[in-house]
Amino acid sequence: MDLETLSFIIGDAGSDDAGIATITLNRPEKKNAINAQMWRDLRGVLRQIVDEDTVRCVVLTGAGGEFCSGADLSSRGDAPPRHQLLSMREVSEVAMALHRLPMPTIAKVDGVAVGAGCNMALGCDLIVASDRARFSEIFAKRGLALDFGGTWLLPRLIGLHRAKELAFFADVISAAEAERIGLVNRVVPTAELDAYVTDWSRRIAAGPPLALRLSKKLLNEGSMLTMDQALEAEGWTQTVTIGSSKDTAEAFLAFLEKRAPNFTGR
Repeated sequence: MDLETLSFIIGDAGSDDAGIATITLNRPEKKNAINAQMWRDLRGVLRQIVDEDTVRCVVLTGAGGEFCSGADLSSRGDAPPRHQLLSMREVSEVAMALHRLPMPTIAKVDGVAVGAGCNMALGCDLIVASDRARFSEIFAKRGLALDFGGTWLLPRLIGLHRAKELAFFADVISAAEAERIGLVNRVVPTAELDAYVTDWSRRIAAGPPLALRLSKKLLNEGSMLTMDQALEAEGWTQTVTIGSSKDTAEAFLAFLEKRAPNFTGR
């Protein structure tokens, strides 16, 4: 499906990419800067994916060798007058829609990922970057405070003091530096980026969907729980997998039969 500002495809059933949804930000002439229409398109697609039972993994990327250069500030003059808080709530709705996707998400980052584009990548569960990728919380250089969840995501990923360093100085950092401080999972040569993300997404799509969704939920909520609450949540989710999931029974049987399991999502 091609929208005005992005493309959205789901791998065909029976293909190697079955269960993988790919969202590509598609304004390459603007380094995929996000205008008002892209915010709306992205929000709509993210909400649609929630209801797609066949989707097991989502890959978010950008067209033209760039991930996303942040909000398109040049388009602000074209927009009709609107209270700023209403505009920011639209941005926040996209951030929450991404955060609430129940299945694992991978950001495939080539080129720039700055501002809201940087935090969009951080909002995914995994980040694979090319060795030419660059990251920046560039907001301060534009006279802005952090948005798109950056104030929540950064301290959890890299610690409070390092998060403040990125926010206060708004420096552009290399992919290698991003990997060193724990901002991304992997950095690979640019020529290998597509193949690496394809391998990861296929491995996730071949996994047990319910178990992965539950693990994602537990991990996302774990930092806000006490140890006692986390253990209780784990007990309930494990009761669901062992007591109700055919995939769990299939995994146990495959282990006994010394073969790879075939997870159906049930």
